[in-house]
Amino acid sequence: MSSFSVSTYNMELFAWHNSRESICRSPFGPLQCGEEAVIRLRLRGADAERAATKLRFWADGRETLIEGAKETVDGEIYHAYRIKAPEKPQLLWYYFIIEVNGERRFYGGRTGEGKPAGMQPPDFQITVYDRGYQTPDWFKKSIIYQIFPDRFNSGAPDRNGKTGLDRLEYHEKLGRKVFRHKNWDEPVVHAPMEGEKFYQPNDFFGGDLEGIREKLPYLASLGVNCVYLNPIFESSSNHRYNTADYMKIDPVLGDEQALSALVREAKEYGIRLIADGVFSHTGDDSVYFNKYGRYPSAGAYAGESSPYYEWYDFRGSPDKYRCWWGFETLPEVNEETPSYVDFIRKVLEKWAGFGITSWRLDVADELPDSFIEKLREKVKSLDPEGVLLGEVWDDASNKVWEKGLRRYVYGHELDSVMNYPFRDAVLAFFTSKLDAYGLNDALGGQRERYPEPFYRACMNTLGSHDTQRVLSVLSGAPDKDALTRRQQAEYRHDERAVQIGKIKLMTAACLQYSMPQPPCVLYGDEAGMLGLTDPFNRGTFPWGREDRNLTAHYRRLGKLRRESAALTEGTAVFCPVSPDVFAVYRRKGDETAITFVNSSGQSRDIVVSERDFREGPDAASVRFAEKYIDGLGSGIVHSANGSIEVQLQPYGAMMLAGKIGNE
Repeated sequence: MSSFSVSTYNMELFAWHNSRESICRSPFGPLQCGEEAVIRLRLRGADAERAATKLRFWADGRETLIEGAKETVDGEIYHAYRIKAPEKPQLLWYYFIIEVNGERRFYGGRTGEGKPAGMQPPDFQITVYDRGYQTPDWFKKSIIYQIFPDRFNSGAPDRNGKTGLDRLEYHEKLGRKVFRHKNWDEPVVHAPMEGEKFYQPNDFFGGDLEGIREKLPYLASLGVNCVYLNPIFESSSNHRYNTADYMKIDPVLGDEQALSALVREAKEYGIRLIADGVFSHTGDDSVYFNKYGRYPSAGAYAGESSPYYEWYDFRGSPDKYRCWWGFETLPEVNEETPSYVDFIRKVLEKWAGFGITSWRLDVADELPDSFIEKLREKVKSLDPEGVLLGEVWDDASNKVWEKGLRRYVYGHELDSVMNYPFRDAVLAFFTSKLDAYGLNDALGGQRERYPEPFYRACMNTLGSHDTQRVLSVLSGAPDKDALTRRQQAEYRHDERAVQIGKIKLMTAACLQYSMPQPPCVLYGDEAGMLGLTDPFNRGTFPWGREDRNLTAHYRRLGKLRRESAALTEGTAVFCPVSPDVFAVYRRKGDETAITFVNSSGQSRDIVVSERDFREGPDAASVRFAEKYIDGLGSGIVHSANGSIEVQLQPYGAMMLAGKIGNE
């Protein structure tokens, strides 16, 4: 390679490679182990005919240079390279080497056309995954609803005449300090309580399992068929991410009988439950660590005689131990300790007996791959339709941690992840930080890198218990780190901005419900809840004070998605129509759906053709119906000669449905 000069390169030569178009890479995106593919590069310019090319291909830890062979496709000359995926799941990398007149240039790292450069470029990625990798169909077709149990609904008193707030006496008897809210609509506590130096999340409103059961008809009215519950196991906090006992329902929420009733009745509505598994750390105030001696058994803090001692990493003193992000209340566990692995298997077994066989893994980034593999094996042995979902905030296909590249997407760990990159891209689009072309690059790039079973099961959320409320973001609230907790408590949203934010939210939700992945709604987003960061995003559901127009919109979206095979399971193709208009085309058989969203505060008249939907594995399936009905109520839209003309209102959307061949 060093024999080629790169200092006097003045050729007018352009290279083109769009890894999301089938002419350039076939098949699209990830490959199964052993699968073959063809990669193509097109050159244009005065020196194009004299250019020789090679593909720099990286697989199995070594580099291979593959000579390009010229071939004509659709009247254009391409340099083609044939590759075969290894038999072991991994990431493959490639870029192009172009040689003319003894000079060498490189091209890669971006889709589209550009000039080859003298510097070696970033690589294109191909993900290789296990043959036979599958994820549960029911989950991919779901509409998911996330519930923070203490803040969703407080149900009728239990058989002992106690509500969730009354049952806080359990924690008080153990010596824990708790705060009972007197009114459901009170603000959350955000500062240290009297006599305390630091803020602790130990204020409670009394939401419980019975309260969730009572609202199952409401959830069904939204089209929900899957509920993701934040932790429900015993804990000293309202968020319960500092687990005290994995084998026990937190008494504030109810008991096993209450859980059984919830699971049983949810099943009657066709709703499944996903539990939150916090397995990277426990609470220091727990059966297992027992730092404060609240439990009769010897916790790890007591010393090596404890059966739990080997779960933790002590450093010469009981008060010095490895803990999650430096929080001493959250001692980290050694997840690969055999006794801990066996114990967590028993945890999964116990709750499977109650009908909960799907789990969301808290901080999956911090769980060893081998541990996740063991969890998957157990989940699938208990229920082949069980889902193992990971909390991963970044691209799950190429995420790196201290031990190297993560293996989430290869087919033997997670079914999928919470799709925070989707949230980031969509909210950036609707806050003018990203245009439609950037949105297309973000959404299309993710599809290109994720295996189809994994991609289709991504939980597409616009907000969670760990983010600002989506309505606050769309209403122009300050960035998450801009204000102190006290300043957040004093912050007041501008009413006019909130009204515009609600329109944006309706449109963003249209996009969310049109994607080829299950949408997830954080409790109260459909009711117009506002809130900045934790704990202000974890307010109580505003029963009786909901924004009824917003709730009706979510009901309409749930009905549209539930009744449309195209939206639920159809092919999908994205199209940036203009800088501020984005479209999603879906098709199942002769049933089609097209969603248009406008991120601009101005109305937009647009014309889009079938040819505009050209990227991705399903581009060839795009065909317009002659007549479409807008499910959002704007009327009928006709197509002619493969084109559709529509007008979008400011921050508006259209969701069109029609059948090919039907007038």
